[in-house]
Amino acid sequence: MKEFFHKISAIVLTTLVLFSTMSFTVDMHYCGDNLVDIAFFKEAKTCGMEQMKPTKECGDKMEEKSCCTDKQIVVEGEDDLKNTVVNLSFEQQVFLVSFVHSYYNLFESTEAAETPFLERPPPLLDKDYQVLYETFLI
Repeated sequence: MKEFFHKISAIVLTTLVLFSTMSFTVDMHYCGDNLVDIAFFKEAKTCGMEQMKPTKECGDKMEEKSCCTDKQIVVEGEDDLKNTVVNLSFEQQVFLVSFVHSYYNLFESTEAAETPFLERPPPLLDKDYQVLYETFLI
């Protein structure tokens, strides 16, 4: 159960780091008050009712104001992550390697020692020496 929670927390933290460093754009196209299209990472498709650009014949005069609007939400990612480089001297590297090696060996399981007398029964006693000498462990 503990390993399960460790795996879940690791997955949650990695996705948190991924989404905090990633930047993306949400583009939305509205026609009046209705949402027509929404797009991530690119421009939203239009409904085709946006205002036409003026031609040379009309000049700058436009008859109608367009009912379409575009909204864009930009989420910037975190770019100021610290990349720390640790420069260790040779003595520090030797100490670190020996410490990790000795710490790792602390948790190594030792094999059970072989007992040679398991296959043979113990010898039979002729006399009960504890009763004979009247020495009892208390």
